[in-house]
Amino acid sequence: MNEDLIFYYKQRAKEYENIYLKPERQDDLKTATTILQETFIKKDIFEIGCGTGYWTEKIGKTASSILATDINETVVEIARKKDYKNAAVTFGIADFYSYEETKKYEGLFGGFIWSHIPVQHLYKFLFKISKFVLPGGTVVFMDYNYEEGSNRPIT
Repeated sequence: MNEDLIFYYKQRAKEYENIYLKPERQDDLKTATTILQETFIKKDIFEIGCGTGYWTEKIGKTASSILATDINETVVEIARKKDYKNAAVTFGIADFYSYEETKKYEGLFGGFIWSHIPVQHLYKFLFKISKFVLPGGTVVFMDYNYEEGSNRPIT
């Protein structure tokens, strides 16, 4: 992954979740949370780009277990401090492209990572995902595009 991008997220780790505080996003966040919790209920999940654990915490309320990974240790340290009452959550520091895992999961989640995948790496990225998910498993990506001066709904 781009070293500048890693540094960027390291520097803004403590403020990262402020994007979820905007009043105009609350309805979309509730809807997204409900969809994710229903999609991953009682499943073992592999999460890439977990960041500060915002979505890990939401998914963890219904999932059986989550292996939450991120390339940036600074954000993972924030995620480790959260309360994951219902799911067994473990964390890993990993560059998704070089990460090797022998276990296959019932689901894979990537929140706000899709926009960081260069188009020329998309095939490699999708191929790598297939190594982590059981046949018939569920893969969910959630992302949005920021536009200067606009607060678009999360999609």
